[in-house]
Amino acid sequence: RPACGRNGSLNILSTSAVVAPRLHSARAVPELPRIHSLGTRALSSSAPCLSSPASGAESASAIDLGDMVPMDRIRNVGIIAHVDHGKTTLVDCLLKQSGALSGSTAMQETRVMDSNALEKERGITILSKVTSLMYSGHRINIIDTPGHADFGGEVERILSMVDSVVLVVDASEGPMAQTKFVLTKALARGLNPLVILNKVDRPTSRPDEVDSELLELFLALGASDEQTGYEIMYASAKEGWCAHDLDTVAKYVAAAGSADKADGSMAPLLDAIVARVPPPAGQRDGAPFTMLVTQLEANPYLGKCALGRITSGSVRVGDRIRVLEPGSGAVKEEGKVTKLFLRSGVQQIEMAQAGAGDVVSISGVPSVSVNSTIAGPEVDQPLEFIPVDPPTISVTFSVNDSPLAGREGSQLTSGMIRERLRREAETNVALQIVDDGKSEAMEVRGRGELQLSVLIETMRREGFELSVTPPRVLFKRNPANSRAILEPFEEITIDVDHQDSGVVIEKLTKRKGELKSFTDVADKARLVFHIPTRGLLGYASEFKNDTHGTGVMNHAFLRYDDYAGPIDKTRKSSM
Repeated sequence: RPACGRNGSLNILSTSAVVAPRLHSARAVPELPRIHSLGTRALSSSAPCLSSPASGAESASAIDLGDMVPMDRIRNVGIIAHVDHGKTTLVDCLLKQSGALSGSTAMQETRVMDSNALEKERGITILSKVTSLMYSGHRINIIDTPGHADFGGEVERILSMVDSVVLVVDASEGPMAQTKFVLTKALARGLNPLVILNKVDRPTSRPDEVDSELLELFLALGASDEQTGYEIMYASAKEGWCAHDLDTVAKYVAAAGSADKADGSMAPLLDAIVARVPPPAGQRDGAPFTMLVTQLEANPYLGKCALGRITSGSVRVGDRIRVLEPGSGAVKEEGKVTKLFLRSGVQQIEMAQAGAGDVVSISGVPSVSVNSTIAGPEVDQPLEFIPVDPPTISVTFSVNDSPLAGREGSQLTSGMIRERLRREAETNVALQIVDDGKSEAMEVRGRGELQLSVLIETMRREGFELSVTPPRVLFKRNPANSRAILEPFEEITIDVDHQDSGVVIEKLTKRKGELKSFTDVADKARLVFHIPTRGLLGYASEFKNDTHGTGVMNHAFLRYDDYAGPIDKTRKSSM
């Protein structure tokens, strides 16, 4: 339960009653067709080879999955989309149909990739997840990414591991704010996306209009001719099928309510990934081993494990390796590989050897950090890493100084809080920790209120008690004019009923928002604003009240621009 501290900050006590988790009702899992995928057995999209779940369990073995496959049979692909457009459901469907979850209890679960407790409660993806499956003799490494703008750093850092992306777009909503953000990053890396229009079986879907909106977005972002020649497919991840054309979609939708259900599957998508995603570049034979670390994992038996894609060479268990610091290339640690892991489905498969193009976890160098380079003893130059966008807001963390301090938590001192935040900064590159070392308070900078609230809730569940200040925006000086102040702006997309659009426009205009477009989408009005980040702080609760809970609001970082002037904070009369 929150309590007020001496300086007006919010004190967080470690108790399960502070934040009541939202319980999601269990939904029936649709029975999905199984795809035979291991070995060299090819699957035709026109005649998928289907079987019962029991028969596919014998085809997958740890030996098959743990073998190193040739580079031309590896496909590394990321799944990117706006929030709630169906990324995680799509990955679930691919894993279940490919047999990667055979014999696991996860076969009967939904959103198996969202393993974090907060992810399950909130129904969102917070951390990027890596998994793999075997299909038609190819190993497809799949990376599921978050859809919220606050966790955009997770999307940015995984782009170095993939050779293409699958852009998932809701066939009803169309491209949204985070769609533009993730597509911008993918196009800047020179990746050629595959486009999936998901949820086309809904009555409100409008695939032709969304296709036109997507093409306009690609052109507006400066996509090349090759990138604008993307292949578009239609899917219902919830029902477990994908198609190349709308005629097949109509057949699947018509058969959905009948006893003679159509035999659809995700085979067309997997075939497209194998055919259109290029194999990883690099050299295995005669090249030194190098790997860029993009994520850290905690193993209760092995300690810290570094996950990344091997850029060149190959590595075996027992090989000598070194850790090079990002940028400087200084040798941070030397050691040897104790374990190699490949993730398949929700399991970790131990490997004896891995080579260029493989996405693996390595243990044996406990001091490794994100963006470090793990390499052979002969390498002295670090690999280049992708810088993430800067944080836009900050809060100050300090010890709990309320009258209820120390009653329920076990992590109470500033030293414990400081160490925990430093560990968080090692794994989350989108967070910045500012510590002057003189006071008990530490400034934490992040992408948005949701990202910081997830961090606070995670620490509370770990037994920490702390005080946090209200969020504030990070300003910076204009490099061309030191007297000019720049502030972060965001693009906000709002879908509301037409009768509520007036009050939304009025309030966002008072918060220095600029209306960029007003269009009709189905039975809703879609408003697009460019607004300072500080204008959005505290607006979410007002928005819910003004739209009676029926409005949908999404926003993403746009740019730093000139200071928009003071915002009037007096919104209600008082005596």
